[in-house]
Amino acid sequence: MHKYLSFMAALGMGLGLLVGPGAAQENSVTAIDIALEPDATMIKHAEAANARLREVFPKGYALDATHRPHITMLQRFVQTAALDKVYAAVGDVLAAENPAGWTLKTFKYDFVVSDQAGVTAILVEPTDQLIRFQQKLIDAVAPFTVEKGTAAAFFTTAEDPDINQPTIDYVARYVPDSSGKKFVPHVTVGVASPDYLKKLVAEPFGAFTFSPAALSVYQLGNFGTARRKLQAWHLK
Repeated sequence: MHKYLSFMAALGMGLGLLVGPGAAQENSVTAIDIALEPDATMIKHAEAANARLREVFPKGYALDATHRPHITMLQRFVQTAALDKVYAAVGDVLAAENPAGWTLKTFKYDFVVSDQAGVTAILVEPTDQLIRFQQKLIDAVAPFTVEKGTAAAFFTTAEDPDINQPTIDYVARYVPDSSGKKFVPHVTVGVASPDYLKKLVAEPFGAFTFSPAALSVYQLGNFGTARRKLQAWHLK
């Protein structure tokens, strides 16, 4: 695994409150991603990178409504019956913070190989604000967290029915493996062949800044993708 990267997410894209019935309610455990959604600046860069990757790796996924650019703050298995309590706990944490006022800076591309494909991300410099916010979220959802989950906890479709074991393992180990000093904030932009990505990360990277625009709770899909939005808060 690349030394700068400990993500598996594909690992780890007035709004009001958005709640959708369905897959998250059908199983006793749900795999969730609590994520900061970036502003238009990051979305533009992420979509451009995704388009580039798909040119050389057409079977890779597109960034769309079920593959949203995002910065994962926390991935957990939680009790499905307690999802409303999870949303309330996350909302309480958000009420004490102002992520919209944060300026975040990118610094490179990186990737990790999973199932022979390279999962690609734009890395974001970790800040004390991000790490503090993550810890507050960990503490807030701890009462509703379960230690293990299965593929049934994830979002799938008939066209994309599989959840690989590395994805399941990654969520189970997110705390402590990707939290605190090990937290690597990033926006996943797609997949491509590892050989191509070695060339990509060797290119000069044009760093840029952006800010969070929303905080959302997603049901995770394969490779840690943010597939189904369960709840969201617009940041002002």
